[in-house]
Amino acid sequence: MRLSLLTTMIATAFATAATAAPAPAPVVFDWFEYTGRDTAFAPPLPAGSYRNPILAGFYPDPSLCRVPAKNASDADDYYLVNSTFAYFPGIPIFHSRDLVNWTQLGHVIERPTQLKYDGLGVTRGLFAPTINYHDGTFYVLCTMVDGGGNFLVTATNPAGPWSDPVWLGFDGIDPSLFFDDDGRAWLVNNGNPPDNHPLYSGHRAIWIQEFDPAAKKLTGPRSIIVNGGADLSKKPVWIEGPHLLKRAGWYYLCCAEGGTSIQHSQVILRSKSPTGPFVPWEKNPILTQRELDGTAPLAVTCTGHADLVVGPDGNWWSVFLGCRPFAGEYWTTGRETFLLPVTWTDDGWPQILPAGERVPYIVKAPLASRPSPLAPVPLTGNFTWRDDFTAKTLSPLWIMLRTSKETWWSLENPAGHLSLSPRAEPLGGKANPTFLARRLQHSRFDAATSFAVPSDPGVSAGLVAFQNETHYYYLGVRRTADGLSIFLECANGKTPGQIAIAKIPDAANLQLRITGEETKLSFAYATTPGSWQTLAADADTTPITVQAAGGGLHFTGAVIGLHARIEP
Repeated sequence: MRLSLLTTMIATAFATAATAAPAPAPVVFDWFEYTGRDTAFAPPLPAGSYRNPILAGFYPDPSLCRVPAKNASDADDYYLVNSTFAYFPGIPIFHSRDLVNWTQLGHVIERPTQLKYDGLGVTRGLFAPTINYHDGTFYVLCTMVDGGGNFLVTATNPAGPWSDPVWLGFDGIDPSLFFDDDGRAWLVNNGNPPDNHPLYSGHRAIWIQEFDPAAKKLTGPRSIIVNGGADLSKKPVWIEGPHLLKRAGWYYLCCAEGGTSIQHSQVILRSKSPTGPFVPWEKNPILTQRELDGTAPLAVTCTGHADLVVGPDGNWWSVFLGCRPFAGEYWTTGRETFLLPVTWTDDGWPQILPAGERVPYIVKAPLASRPSPLAPVPLTGNFTWRDDFTAKTLSPLWIMLRTSKETWWSLENPAGHLSLSPRAEPLGGKANPTFLARRLQHSRFDAATSFAVPSDPGVSAGLVAFQNETHYYYLGVRRTADGLSIFLECANGKTPGQIAIAKIPDAANLQLRITGEETKLSFAYATTPGSWQTLAADADTTPITVQAAGGGLHFTGAVIGLHARIEP
């Protein structure tokens, strides 16, 4: 009986394998092109100036460090990292010598084995990394929300490879290291209030504990150095993003406060000891736009989460996040990285921007003995970026949702093209769909691609503008028994729907284009190159805005890119 059962099982397995449908052929993309043309970037840039934001689009929670030059004739190096949440590769790392022109070196989290992203929502995952350099080693600390907590990775070369995570095992988010000149190191972070008993919603605290770099672990007692915020009597919310720095014998604690939406601000406190007591500046905050009209033309809102550094001119500078709304308080580009000089008062307090002043888009650049060359890939301003897929590896601009369990993309099949294998994972799930995207960096933009029409029935491919699992547009083509159809799918809630469809003549290749004009999107196709026909005009941009997808609790920005799927 046992032998008969085994024989039957084997026969059934072979029969199933023999009758299983073969995997659909990959969809081959020839190129992808992105053009940004925002009004804010239209004015010419005067010599010796730079544009804000220095990193446009979804580059939130900036942290940077300075590596002093070994020789007086050389320039200092600066390295910057950002949050990426559930996108992979995670934590982009940039290099600059002038704080203005940044070149991406790669990612800190670049191996699927470093972290597990399984089942994470788009706005979970990697929160607020910080970067430090000490004695030849780079340290990046971060929080993997819903995926393990606080961890540390290290590298001797900022371009990598970075180590596997060392889990630190403490409560809270936003860990940040400070290396003192006496050889000791300290870790500060956002954590629970005293006795884990909040006095009001949003009541948090800043904690400190000594860190042993050799053992890569915390040591000694943990203690609270800020309870609630700069002024507990005002019930401040979400004191977070702490950074310790030292100047003229004072230890300064620079923190975000007010949440990451339009009430966001930056506050400063100081002490003669890293463990406190810390006294807040009576003129806090040192940066905010919350008292200004966020609906004014070219307004910048939500400013905060700042980090301070000595710049190449010997003066202090700050990077921080901000948002650029259109049509009131809507934006698609998420939280972006800005740069401004820091002014110190006569009695020793730093200020990023005086109260009532707006964040400027054009600023005089810091002096640098050896300025960075222009970035090989534009990261701000109006530009056109095209990928013809001729490189041996994907551009670091391309990111995906969560980590992959299989390699579903190729630059070699055929060479000089991007091949994407259609799979069943939907954009609206919490797995890893066949979707490569780059950040949307403008509210006025064009994104286009050319690709070979899917040869298999039941397969679709095309362009996606994506904010999160329940908010996106998908402009795709599918082959059915009736021929080719071009369609527009919109998710503006839990259930996506098809809002436009048209039959098109059979064609070997197709071009698709999405055009953004702030509040409106248009979707077009061409069966012969350049002969554009509109499928949907004046579609509402709202579904891919931060506000539609979660507002102040939604931490990412929109991305746009290439998708292939097996139809449900």
